[in-house]
Parts: sequence; C-alpha cells; structure tokens
Amino acid sequence: MCSMNRRVFNTVLPTTILGTCELTRISNLFAESGAANDQSSRAPFDLSVMLWTVFTDLPFTQRLEKIAEAGYRNVELVGEYDDWTEDDFKRVDAKRKELDITFDCTAGLKNGVANPDQREALLQELPRTLSIMERLSCPSLIVLSGNRVPGMLRETQHRTCIDTLRAAGELVHGKSINGKPIRLFLETIDPEENPQYFLTEVAEALEVVQAVNSPQVQLLYDFFHEQISAGNLIAKIEKSISRLGLVHVADVPGRHEPGTGEINYANIFGKLAELNYTGMVAMEFRPSGDSVTQLRAARDLALRAGSRAARSTPSRAD
Repeated sequence: MCSMNRRVFNTVLPTTILGTCELTRISNLFAESGAANDQSSRAPFDLSVMLWTVFTDLPFTQRLEKIAEAGYRNVELVGEYDDWTEDDFKRVDAKRKELDITFDCTAGLKNGVANPDQREALLQELPRTLSIMERLSCPSLIVLSGNRVPGMLRETQHRTCIDTLRAAGELVHGKSINGKPIRLFLETIDPEENPQYFLTEVAEALEVVQAVNSPQVQLLYDFFHEQISAGNLIAKIEKSISRLGLVHVADVPGRHEPGTGEINYANIFGKLAELNYTGMVAMEFRPSGDSVTQLRAARDLALRAGSRAARSTPSRAD
C-alpha cells in the first residue's frame, strides 16, 4: 500500500470490509466520544484532520476509522482520489456516511495562481476538481501560489495571484456543495520547505485575498509555515480574522503535535475563540507517538482552550 505525502500524490485505495465485531467496536467509540462532542459545541470552531499526515500505512477506509477513533468527524484530503474507480468512490462514500465523517476540504491542484502562464490551465483544472468535490460532498479547495518565475517582477506575480484568484472565484460564485458555499483557500508555504515558493508569508496572502474581495475566496493560515517564515502569529490572526476561512496546526520544529515545540497553541486556540472564529481548525501534524493518542490530545487542547475563551468572550454582533 502506498503512503501519502502532501506534495507527492500517491493513491491509497480502500480495500477492506469490516466484520460485525469491528462495527461494534466503532459504535462503542461513538458512545465514548459523546462527552467530547458536547464540549465541542461550546467552542466556536470545528476540528478536522489533514489525512496525509497520519495512518499512511493503512487502506483508505481504515484511515477514516482511525480518525473517528481519535474523536474527529472532519477530514481534509490531498488528491487521494486521483485514481479511484467508481467502486472506490462508492465504497469510500459508504464508509464516510457510516462513520458520520465529512470531507471538509481538499487540495491537489497541479497549477498555481502566481504564474501567468498557468492561469488558463488552472481555470480549466478547477471545474474538473469541482466535479470530484461534488462526488465527495466536499465544499472547499486549497489553492497554492506556486513558485517564483525567474526574471519576473514580484509585483507582476502578486497581481497575477489577484487576477487568477478573482477569475477562479467567479467560477464558483454563488455555487454550493452539500448546502455549503464553495470556498477557495489561499495557502502560504515557508521557504525552508520550498525555497522557490512565491507566497511565503500570511501578510502578503492576506493582501491578495482582500484585493479579490470575494466571500468565497479566503485565507488559509498555516501556523507551522508562518512561524518558520515570519512568526508573530497571534497579531496576524487579529489582522486576518475577517478573511480567515481555515487554519492548519502543527508545531515547530518537526511538524509534530502541539506542545512539542515553540508555538503556544493554547493561546492561539483561545485567540481564535475570542475573535469568534467559526471556520475549521485542521490538525496537520506528524504525531511523535501513537497517532490516535496524539490526535486526541490535540483535540482536547483545542476544545479546552477554545471553550474557555468562548465562555469569557461576549458574542459579537458583527
């Protein structure tokens, strides 16, 4: 079975059929997580897991079972479906419904928004991806800038990001999947991971999203990447909150779970709740120990900090 790397898309196909004992075990897990689900209702945000980081040695449907065992009901994808057959889609959809899991977001576009030579290819690629998202009942898509173009002015690529994202936003304008507006999330990548990448800091990505000025084009704030690129994480939550649609969680260094590095995630989750952030908080870390245990611990930290801040913060009319 192939493993999944976020930047190199390999196919992980569902191949297992559960017996009665396994179904009973999963039902018991739902009962055990009931109290935690009650806790999540007091936090303004929902939690998800970016699947490429965990359980990569298991078939796809078993990976979903492990996510459910850890107490999550949302999953983010990175093109795992690229080579699925019709039967694969049906099998995954049945398992998703059985586990009450939602695919809240996906990634995997081959073209970026910063290169003018890729604009038409991206705008042709987008409708094909949207048709797959429809099949998965997945309403959101991560968009990347791509790399710097040698010899091209930064201002030109910045403007290209705006123009291409605006055109992509027009393609999804007014459209929804499973009752939710389709949203495009612009993500930055730190220069240590990709020294050639164009958008490396949240401040510039926010400028792009603000210029596009569409409720269906929003910012993805990845705290791991931003800590490496520029730091000052909480101040930029405050500046970007009105355009913020998704956040990704991992600690620095190592991309492990919260508490293993230098980012104070209790304060970050608290600030998100204080600002009434209602988007998704997605775990995108490589667990340093048992994956289920570490996912549960990260979930508990997010919900405790978020619930505590939400209870002490008056609701905003705006």
